[in-house]
Amino acid sequence: MADTTGQAAGDDPGERGSGPPLIGITTYLEPARWGVWVREAAVLPLPYIRAVERAGGVPVLLPPTGSLRGVRSLVAGLDGLVLAGGSDVDPELYGAEPHPETGAPQPARDRFELALVRAAIDADLPFLGICRGLQMLNVARGGGLVQHLPDVVGHREHAPDVGVIGWHRVRISPASLTGRILGDAVEVPSYHHQAADRLGKGLAAVAWADDQVVEAVELQGHRFGLAVQWHPEEGEDRRLFEALVAEASAS
Repeated sequence: MADTTGQAAGDDPGERGSGPPLIGITTYLEPARWGVWVREAAVLPLPYIRAVERAGGVPVLLPPTGSLRGVRSLVAGLDGLVLAGGSDVDPELYGAEPHPETGAPQPARDRFELALVRAAIDADLPFLGICRGLQMLNVARGGGLVQHLPDVVGHREHAPDVGVIGWHRVRISPASLTGRILGDAVEVPSYHHQAADRLGKGLAAVAWADDQVVEAVELQGHRFGLAVQWHPEEGEDRRLFEALVAEASAS
């Protein structure tokens, strides 16, 4: 019989739910370099991991898998989910022709995250979408996207330069979940050239930039289903992550 006398409380795999909540975070699928290698890799900027840890959760990285058969089992093993930012969603998924400024599609990541979002919704799993995460949620619910915001709003304040995070004000519906967490206005870090256009089934816009770009949506009837167009992991305000982890802890 194995000696378990040295195990810390909550380390027993049979004690599901007794420790900090497991928060899955989707990953980027990009060429990466380490040592002598340059290979395609599932990678994630460290601020996502730190934000979840500082909020009291245990981050679990979710690489885009080739097989979708295990997605529901994957969701069943999580207490919460963060849909991370990244590349543009394939316009074919929302019935549009690609804009010249739209990035090359990543079919493997798109397929995986579509299945993941839908499974999370079916399981009533608490989730937070970030940037691409909002866009993927909208597409998964049948919505569409603005493919290049400067064509619509006439400026580049949402992504001021390549690799440069911009900051701008967002006003929030105080009656929304997002408003109860953050208040009726907040300054946010952002880096995106796309945004939600036609909203998908069950989604409600709850925050807007001064140029009327939708900055947050919530899935009606879901216990904790919200997504923001900005990048909260890049700032010091951890309230969205703390709210997600608190709800995930109640699972």
